Formats: sequence, C-alpha cells, structure tokens
Amino acid sequence: MSYDRFVDDRLLTSRDALNRVQIKIKLLDYDESARDFSQRFGSRILVRKILLTMKKTDTQEIEEKELDVEELEKKIRKERLWSSTNRWVSKNEIKNGYIVASRHVDLLGNAIALDIIQL
Repeated sequence: MSYDRFVDDRLLTSRDALNRVQIKIKLLDYDESARDFSQRFGSRILVRKILLTMKKTDTQEIEEKELDVEELEKKIRKERLWSSTNRWVSKNEIKNGYIVASRHVDLLGNAIALDIIQL
C-alpha cells in the first residue's frame, strides 16, 4: 500500500462524549445525477445510502446497519416539516470509501431524531 492511499483510522472514526461507542460510516450509494450549483463548497456529492458500523468499547460488540439517508430525510420532513441532515459531502471528505468523522453528525441527524439509531 502506498503512502498516498494510507488513511489514519482516527480520521474515519467518531466517538460519543463518554467514549462508549465508536462509529464508522461507509458510503454505499450516492446520487450521480444530482447537481451541486454552489461552487463555494467545491465539488460535492449527494449521499443516498450509508453503512453505519458501531462498536461498543466496553463489550467489543459490533453492530452494522444500512441506512437510506434519502428515505430518512423524506420521513422526517413528512413528520416534522424540516430536516437537519445535510447529505452533501465533499469528495475530499471521502477516504477509501469511508466518510471522515467530522461529517458523521450531519449525516446521522435525522436517524438520531427518529430514534432509528441510539448511541
């Protein structure tokens, strides 16, 4: 593996405040036809589906869940008239198919609000 393709695992892993859960998000599907007209943020893609991997640090138990972020956004807009999720992700925030940790809260906002995932 060359040095250019090496990505530190700490860049891809986010944690809860008490370090009980570690989270990784893998990009599964994105909307290729979506156009981002805002050049202010650079080249971005619109995320459709992600694979959420949660590891509980005390028991080392790993749970994987596939989330359709697009459907969650539609569901929360229908129920609550607004959405807190920003599904646009910059291409340089995707490393080896995983989304960097700084974007996790933006993608998981609706799933947390609808109690689909509990940290």
